Amino acid sequence: MSWATHEVTNQVPDLVDYNLYATDIALQEGVKREGGEWHDESLLHYGGRLGSAETIEVAHAVNQHPPELQAFDRQGLRVDRVVFHPGWHRLLRLEFLQGMHCSGWAAPRPGSQVARAAAYLMHGQIEAGSLCPVTMTSAAIPVLQKETWFDTVKKLLYSQQYDERDAPLARKSSMMVGMGMTEKQGGSDLRSNTTQAMPVDAGGRGAIYRLVGHKWFFSSPMSDAHLVLARHDDAFSCFYLPRWLDDGSKNPIRIQRIKNKMGNRSNASVEVEFQDAIGVLVGEEGRGVATLVEMASYTRLDCVLGSAALLRQSLVQALHHARHRIAFGQALIRHGLMQSVLMDLALESEAATALALRLARAFDPAGELLDQAYRRILVPAAKFWVCKRTIEAAAECMEVWGGNGYIEEAPMARLLREAPVNSIWEGSGNVMCLDVLRALKRHPELAQVLSDSIEQDCADEPRLRQRAQGLQALLTSAGPTLESSARLVAQELVLLIQASLLRRHAPEVLADAFVQSRFGDIGGRVYGITTSPLALYSVLERAWPE
Repeated sequence: MSWATHEVTNQVPDLVDYNLYATDIALQEGVKREGGEWHDESLLHYGGRLGSAETIEVAHAVNQHPPELQAFDRQGLRVDRVVFHPGWHRLLRLEFLQGMHCSGWAAPRPGSQVARAAAYLMHGQIEAGSLCPVTMTSAAIPVLQKETWFDTVKKLLYSQQYDERDAPLARKSSMMVGMGMTEKQGGSDLRSNTTQAMPVDAGGRGAIYRLVGHKWFFSSPMSDAHLVLARHDDAFSCFYLPRWLDDGSKNPIRIQRIKNKMGNRSNASVEVEFQDAIGVLVGEEGRGVATLVEMASYTRLDCVLGSAALLRQSLVQALHHARHRIAFGQALIRHGLMQSVLMDLALESEAATALALRLARAFDPAGELLDQAYRRILVPAAKFWVCKRTIEAAAECMEVWGGNGYIEEAPMARLLREAPVNSIWEGSGNVMCLDVLRALKRHPELAQVLSDSIEQDCADEPRLRQRAQGLQALLTSAGPTLESSARLVAQELVLLIQASLLRRHAPEVLADAFVQSRFGDIGGRVYGITTSPLALYSVLERAWPE
């Protein structure tokens, strides 16, 4: 006998086979505004490829089957190899074809960083873990470009043919570069590192050293080389450690284990030990921290982009669900309180996208002084704020799904687990905010041009003008106690710049709603708190066109 206890209804279909670029008005407008419109056709193609059911299934699979460590081969020889799901290599191949690992440097032109940022922002919506290798490689290139031996690896770094083989560079068609900075005892306190570098001969820039020590977090372990911080002669320098040596043997970088992370499951982060590993000193001798901080300025931008991507995807999934799910006689999205929540989330997402693309433009060649201020001061502030807000937004979007969002088969669980990592990697929130204060103090010319820009943009809006004046008063009067207000400084900088960008470029109703909700008397950190509708329904239609 066949039993049928009920009919399955009112379940939301999976969001597949859609174009991430064609459905994101704010992203399209931002790319055009910031100078990347010449890449429009490629971005449209990539948006369709990423949104296909096939790619979404691959993204799910690589997170269900995380990488595994193969320390030895069957004969007992040490290989220190991380084995990935085949889908991982498919995703990396897509990124390489798009040039996300090198396009900002191989053929720089106005908008090249913006075009890369747009592709990155879309890819991060579908699968975030696979962004780590291209972030590290892209950030390493401007550091390595300054070395006399860069031409020996230039062709491989600029190649768009992804090569997954674990082999010496002489046999490969492309390469990737990872990073290793933090150690067990230090974390963000890099000057507590104990890894020692000993010169083989005279030492100095470009010379060969032997490294003994460890790294607690070693990013992108299957990369062909890593940039590593190590101590020598009571100073710290940056070292380039190849995975394979010129004689065809493996550099003795021993993988101890793969980190069992809360999220970012598709990507391997490992612990390693250096057992007389061979490295070449990169950058100025004794300025390793400064060299790697330069690299971090690029990786921090990618953290902003990655969080903006997770925020966008969380919003899209919430809107998709709310349009299909019926509750109390009508679609969820037609209920007034749900509209307030969704519209607030839409404001957050558009503000994050606009800011991320503007920051990307600041990394283009021949930037103005204001671009330099954005790079040095606003990037760490944005990394703090956007990454923090994304965690809250992902949780709120999961709640839109109700219990259906809390199960692993749905997309929301992975998005929520993924969100905190960008806030932690490349410097946690407090580190970012202290770096903002440091930049304001050390670069008064950049602080002044940024302050002048904010003052000019806010002059005609009383609420913004008042907050801008309050920020300036805080910076000039706090003195030694300013450190305790560092998070407030970063928050105000970001919100004022976001408001200015939206007022200049977004629909008026959207910009007004952002100012009302972020600078009015009512509101707070919980999404959807308002005394009146935040905006017209057109805000939701813009965020996710039906």
